[in-house]
Amino acid sequence: MLENKDHQTAEAREQHLSLLAAALAATVNSIVITDRDGKILWTNPAFSQLTGYTAEEVIGQTPRVLRSGEQGAEFYAQMWSTILSHRVWSGEIINRRKDGSLYAEEMTITPIQSGDGNALHFVAVKQDVTGRKSLEDQLRQAHKMEAVGRLAGGIAHDFNNLLGVIAGYTNMLEGQIGDDTTLTCIAEEIKAAVRSAAALTSQLLAVSRKQLLQPRVLDLNVVVSHTAKLLRRIVGEDIIVSLNLDPDAGSVKADPGQLQQVIMNLAVNARDAMPKGGSLTIATANTDLDCNGVEKNNFRRAGRYVKLTLSDTGTGMDAQTQQRAFEPFFTTKPQGQGTGLGLATVYGIVKQSGGYVRLFSELGNGTIVEVHLVRVDEEPEVETRQTPSGETRNGTGTILLVEDFLSLRNMVRKGLEMSGYIVISAGNGVEALNVAESYKGVIHLLVTDVIMPGTDGQQLAERIAALRPGISVLYMSGYADEMLGQHGVLSSNVAFIKKPFEMPDLLAKIREALQPTNAGHECSDSPAA
Repeated sequence: MLENKDHQTAEAREQHLSLLAAALAATVNSIVITDRDGKILWTNPAFSQLTGYTAEEVIGQTPRVLRSGEQGAEFYAQMWSTILSHRVWSGEIINRRKDGSLYAEEMTITPIQSGDGNALHFVAVKQDVTGRKSLEDQLRQAHKMEAVGRLAGGIAHDFNNLLGVIAGYTNMLEGQIGDDTTLTCIAEEIKAAVRSAAALTSQLLAVSRKQLLQPRVLDLNVVVSHTAKLLRRIVGEDIIVSLNLDPDAGSVKADPGQLQQVIMNLAVNARDAMPKGGSLTIATANTDLDCNGVEKNNFRRAGRYVKLTLSDTGTGMDAQTQQRAFEPFFTTKPQGQGTGLGLATVYGIVKQSGGYVRLFSELGNGTIVEVHLVRVDEEPEVETRQTPSGETRNGTGTILLVEDFLSLRNMVRKGLEMSGYIVISAGNGVEALNVAESYKGVIHLLVTDVIMPGTDGQQLAERIAALRPGISVLYMSGYADEMLGQHGVLSSNVAFIKKPFEMPDLLAKIREALQPTNAGHECSDSPAA
């Protein structure tokens, strides 16, 4: 009877051990059991799926087979000190798979003690957190880009107003200089400096994704071909520029000037990575992404894209540099030789255009940058270029000028009055509405800033249009806002001038806005009935 009971107990113990072994083998977490010296005694299938090593390949070895070199000696010393003192160790570690790729895992090592209190074995339970770590890194980078972008956008907006004042008064001085060549040269230098500063603020606005975009349906191949003609002069004769354009590449909807800036910035970045010469290849191709492709490439939506690829044979980047490549103001160039805004500008423009950027690089093996833009079914629009007119005739009509930045408002008012316009100015929406209600004559045009305290430019224009039916509107702004269209995309039927501007450009925009076809009436300075 006793023997039968012992037999049943042994069977129950064996079943229990079998069930335990099956449970350990079936768990999704990787499990490794080692002896006191760290030699591997057993692994479960999840370990093989994670690392690429079979159980037979690692049994008898130590976990050093997975060592990546990302952790130093102190890390492992602390780990061993903890588990040899019979305490549980938990932490994150970067290990290397059999194929050489790195992965992140959360690991808990538990000492298994014998009856006399000596640790005989260690059980390590590991969870792959590579995907989660990647998402966390992306989120941190997105928050960083957003914060820097908001700062850059605010600075650029105020700086644009100051540049507008400098440019406007310089234009006025030019009209008074006469034949003095010395003063003319000085004025030209001031204007050149303003344009350079305006280009810098434009980059800051692109980084902050507050750049005003005026998109058109484009043939990407045509944009690349036109830009390539400029690139060959910029990158130098020791760099061979090759085009590999898919003739069937679809149309995209983007701002042509901004898209050209994307290509130029990427090409300049490639040039700097090839100081001894090399080759730069620009390619286009259609690509379709399903849900699996979206997840793999960190895109937000599946769909049809046109891919623009720039590949160079330069020095390449290490992993740490790649992680920061699109970060504003980050640069690997010596001090004074780069602003760190080139790739950040590319990122901002592409994201604001609804596209995506991917970067692949390896030290010594060059860099590949892919820009994915949404493919559209519309036919490309034919580009029509207007040559700036040298016309300086005096204007006629009354303009209501609304600008909250006093120096810029005074400069624009003086410039318009010198050109023959009657100007009524206001510093905000409330003042402008009072003027619109009380002024006895005809007001032909409202020229208003978009971003102002209180009532914004668009709301102001709607309220003044109710008081003054048929009045034309010209908006001024240095950066995008939702009121100008989704994601800062400017509607083609909105009269707009981008800050900072020069007076001849503003006068041309005003003449265009006052055309009878736009205004709906002829200009007249006669009092309203």
